[in-house]
Amino acid sequence: MPVQLLPASAQAFAPRSSPEIVLNTKVEPWLTQTLKRINRIKRPLNSVPQHFRCLTETLGGSNAIWTLASLMLPKAPDSDLRKDSNPLIEALFNYQLIHVEAYVVHVDMVSQHEVAFKLTPETIESLVEYHKEIYSIDASASTWSWPEKEAQVKKMQDEFVQGANKFVFRTSVRALEGLEEDGAGELLEGRSEEVKSAIMNLFLPLLPPPPRIVDVIHPAPILPNATIPGHWWAPPPQHMAPPHPAPVDSWKVLPSTPSPTATSCSDNQSNTFWQDVNLQLPSPTPSFSQPYTTAPSQYYSSPQCMAPMPAMHLPSSLPQHCGNDMGMGGYHEFGWSQSTFAPQYATTV
Repeated sequence: MPVQLLPASAQAFAPRSSPEIVLNTKVEPWLTQTLKRINRIKRPLNSVPQHFRCLTETLGGSNAIWTLASLMLPKAPDSDLRKDSNPLIEALFNYQLIHVEAYVVHVDMVSQHEVAFKLTPETIESLVEYHKEIYSIDASASTWSWPEKEAQVKKMQDEFVQGANKFVFRTSVRALEGLEEDGAGELLEGRSEEVKSAIMNLFLPLLPPPPRIVDVIHPAPILPNATIPGHWWAPPPQHMAPPHPAPVDSWKVLPSTPSPTATSCSDNQSNTFWQDVNLQLPSPTPSFSQPYTTAPSQYYSSPQCMAPMPAMHLPSSLPQHCGNDMGMGGYHEFGWSQSTFAPQYATTV
């Protein structure tokens, strides 16, 4: 974006001087028609220098004052305004009309195609007076008091004075179509609303200081002590699972009649076993029953041998038997019978 330069007369507190005008090598037809309309004395406008001279003299005259907008503002602070049931009476006695007047300081028809207006000293004085005598009082009354309030109000007034003197309104160069005799004029095509909005933006609110942030420290929650009588955290006894399963009576698990268990082994293992043992015959294995175990029910283990019978010495010519040979036939061979063995087995368990 090109730099938008303004002449020295557009600066704050600068006195008025002739406007700075920049024309193109070819003058727009609408500008020629406007200058011919406002000139009382017919002047030739056949070249760019003739347009430049006519426009400079017209806009640089003392009567070349433009009315940019009109503001309706209160005449007094809100506490001093007249109260009436008729809104027309209130408007007549309580409000005033301030005309925002300005003069042309810059015309650019080459790069920016814009015209710049600067407020007149009379308009600046009216706005500053309203801000100091009415607006500042209302703003101060609508806020709470703090130690630096008066200094803040003074600062706000000074900033408004600076802003009003620096205010420059820029708009399209076609605004010169509202030019009248003696260089005066009015803004057309709704440009006055833009001026009102820009002027009212100069009235900044009086902002009190932000509240101080106070750190609120919340006390830590008190956790219950595990040593408190009653034992809060311990579950009630009735809900606790037993650490070990209850014992099962053996007579409820084992049948009354034992049955031999078939095993398999090789001859070498059988010979070695009977040579190392002290010729003690183990008790017959009872019929299979499911022992108590903590393993899942879908797994089964081999039957476990129960406690052995008291040792009985057998003849040295004990035949080497293995597997099913230790069945009922072996009992009869050594003179044992089921009737004599069963009571003894049942007693030792």
